[in-house]
Amino acid sequence: MIRSMTGYGKSTGSSSANLITIEVRSLNSKFLELGIRLPSGYKDRELELRSKVGKLAERGKVDFLVSMEPLPGSKRSLINMDTVKVYLEDIRKIQKETGLKVADPLETALRFANVVNNEKVEADPKEWKIIEKLSMDALKDFNSFRVREGKALQKDIESRTKKIDSLLKHIEKVDPGRIKNVRSRLKKNFEDSDETKSIDPNRFEQELIYYLEKMDINEEKVRLRSHLSFLLETIKSTESNGKKIGFILQEVGREINTIGSKANDAKMQRMVVEMKDELEKMKEQTANII
Repeated sequence: MIRSMTGYGKSTGSSSANLITIEVRSLNSKFLELGIRLPSGYKDRELELRSKVGKLAERGKVDFLVSMEPLPGSKRSLINMDTVKVYLEDIRKIQKETGLKVADPLETALRFANVVNNEKVEADPKEWKIIEKLSMDALKDFNSFRVREGKALQKDIESRTKKIDSLLKHIEKVDPGRIKNVRSRLKKNFEDSDETKSIDPNRFEQELIYYLEKMDINEEKVRLRSHLSFLLETIKSTESNGKKIGFILQEVGREINTIGSKANDAKMQRMVVEMKDELEKMKEQTANII
């Protein structure tokens, strides 16, 4: 079963104090590039979470984000109210003693140090259990997204594989006529040549056979059909293996190129060009398969 490297998953829940949101996003990458962002109080759990996420994500540039917001009623103030009050009192004293006026004492006070509450949120074991469960839910949603995308990729690759197979059948139909035409053309050139009398007809026939053998594409046709069959089997297997599919496409490309180099026929060359076009599109799709 093909799975796309591109994916997105999300889950939300809450603890006694916080609304918890977990998001997983991924893009193409040859290897696993995993980035995890956790609230400061849970940084020591990153390695534990990284192992689980990495095992399920497998490949791709994956971003795993855990964010928390205080629930209504449990919201912790982001401003140190007592500190601000002290600053305001000091500003008023300075104004009274110096006679200087401050346009907006509150705005001035908020600019001073230690106004923002940087108190570290301590880890809550019960809350971490909730985060773990939500992480698995987000990863499940993420994997479902990848499977859906993978089905579209599989359908596209199957369609293009069948197109190449159809072109191969056309090549098989024109191949006998191609050899016959080449043979006739070479014989006619030989017969029309002024050097006919000086050339041994038997030797010419031997060289002609040798030349036509070099144009023979029967082995390439057999191998290409075998690779196409193997490709269809692989994309329908239970495992999603983009690298394996990539290797098979390399072999498909090798056979197509050899057929093209041996073609010596305009119709066949056009069909080879169409095959290459389908192959390149499959390679682009394969780059997005896990």
